[in-house]
Amino acid sequence: MSSDIIAQVLYLTIFGVLIAAGLWTRSRNNLNQTAQHVAIWVLIFIAAIAAFGLWGDLERHLGVQSDNGNKRIEIPISLNGHYNLRLRINDVSVDFVVDTGATDIVLSQADASRIGLDLGQLAFTGRASTANGIVETARVTLDKIEIANVIDRNVSAIVNKGELFGSLLGMGYLQRWGRIEIENGVLSLTR
Repeated sequence: MSSDIIAQVLYLTIFGVLIAAGLWTRSRNNLNQTAQHVAIWVLIFIAAIAAFGLWGDLERHLGVQSDNGNKRIEIPISLNGHYNLRLRINDVSVDFVVDTGATDIVLSQADASRIGLDLGQLAFTGRASTANGIVETARVTLDKIEIANVIDRNVSAIVNKGELFGSLLGMGYLQRWGRIEIENGVLSLTR
């Protein structure tokens, strides 16, 4: 868990304890009413936690707009400060971080396996220089990539043999879009 999430959980816990203590001292004599209030607050906290937990999925909702025959996808910045996308590769959902410093689409070994690539059959003959040093890579061709009803076929990518926290959406894919803009915390892709 990141320090931001721990801080938020701690804050919500302290807030909940204070509310519960206030309810308890206010209505000690009427335990039925206190139990009702506690139940209501528990439901409110469960709803807040559910909304927080689903926030990542909600913020990945992509808006596809059509302007003069062009398709435009808008991706809001995530709470972690990155632009995160969920693409379907070979009909499997894969989460990506947009990385303009990456030359290609870079798949983690876990994601490569999930989309049906046999890691034992890959030839890790390439090399890539990363923040963690030199890693071995294997070039692959992805049959189909879909993002918000925009489909690309036979897309080149690499599988990273090193430790990778997730998959990266690099310039090899982003350049397929005619226009890339970042404005007011929204990444827009247009073609």
